[in-house]
Amino acid sequence: MPSPLHAAALDWLGVHTSELVGWRRDLHSHPEVGYSEHRTTELIGSVLTGFGLSPKRLSIGTGVLCDIGDGPEFVALRADIDALPLPDYKAVSYASLNPGVCHACGHDVHTAILLAMAGCLAEAGRAGALGGSVRLIFQPAEERLPGGAEAAVAEGALQGVTDIFALHCDPKLDVGQIGLRIGPITASCNQIDIKLTGPGGHTARPQLTTDVVYALGKLITELPGLLSRRIDPRAAVSLVWGSVTAGSAANAIPTAGTLRGTVRMLDDRLWKNLESMVTELARQIVEPTGVGIEINYDPGVPAVANDATLVGVQTRAALAAFGPQAVSDTAQSMGGEDFAWYLQTVPGALARLGVRGPGAPLYDLHQSNFDIDEDALAIGVRFTAALLDEYWSGAVKIG
Repeated sequence: MPSPLHAAALDWLGVHTSELVGWRRDLHSHPEVGYSEHRTTELIGSVLTGFGLSPKRLSIGTGVLCDIGDGPEFVALRADIDALPLPDYKAVSYASLNPGVCHACGHDVHTAILLAMAGCLAEAGRAGALGGSVRLIFQPAEERLPGGAEAAVAEGALQGVTDIFALHCDPKLDVGQIGLRIGPITASCNQIDIKLTGPGGHTARPQLTTDVVYALGKLITELPGLLSRRIDPRAAVSLVWGSVTAGSAANAIPTAGTLRGTVRMLDDRLWKNLESMVTELARQIVEPTGVGIEINYDPGVPAVANDATLVGVQTRAALAAFGPQAVSDTAQSMGGEDFAWYLQTVPGALARLGVRGPGAPLYDLHQSNFDIDEDALAIGVRFTAALLDEYWSGAVKIG
């Protein structure tokens, strides 16, 4: 027999699945980048109000908090609502209508699932069948630095919250599978921007100036290599450059050049202390070239470290809702995820939702062809409902 909220979710989906799919497609057609999710926020607020709930828009202008139940303690469910500045290459009816913006990470899926959960919970609340109080966090700007999680926390998103859960699409997992992991599931991630400057000059006479492009080349190759010799390999530090710019003429040494990249690692303790090593090495590398150097090192996000007890809740929920074939181990990702900021305050756990349909091509997250099998939407709702049932069952110590 399904547990109470899971049973209610099955009933709700029997009537409202087309609405769930419709929300996802509407969001997918109208993607908005971080801190610009105004239409998305309006849609979320309208749907929640239609359920008889009282959503609260974040003061930054985008993002929504919504409590269901009287508290004083809440379990929180978080969905991220922003899209990426990427073109949408899919030939589907719900392709992006906003040029150069695309839901290539599945945040439209996360948002639609949480809206459906709001409908289920609202009905359960009216029937007096809630097992506890829930705070829904529709968070903006997950893809930005600084991210929307910090803004939501500053706004009081975690006041009264004991624990927090989230789902994230995983195109490597088949529909029906839930990926679970105790401990770190994503990496710490920092962003580094370096600007080199010099007087410029003619490429025929490099000895009369300082060569910014040569210095950039040294940094591009030597800084990642030196880090690999200064840090325990088990920390899995990865410095990868994503952007390099300098000059416009083949016969002119430019006056400035820039490098931008990310520094990722699995050791969260190192994340807090790596900046001084990176900046010291960068300065030492370029010092013989005589160029000027400016370094901006953004600490980014810590690792998402899943609480073992709450992963146990997730595991029992997946088993209860779908059986043992649904539970999948999942590898740690070197990607960053600002859900980590919530976990600096309260325990939490992030699960991965399988979204790959039978025989579908494998597109990675952040690719312009990324899409899902929409059967995953109902799976996400059912899993989340079963999760709350397990959380409220009293089988584990809460908080």
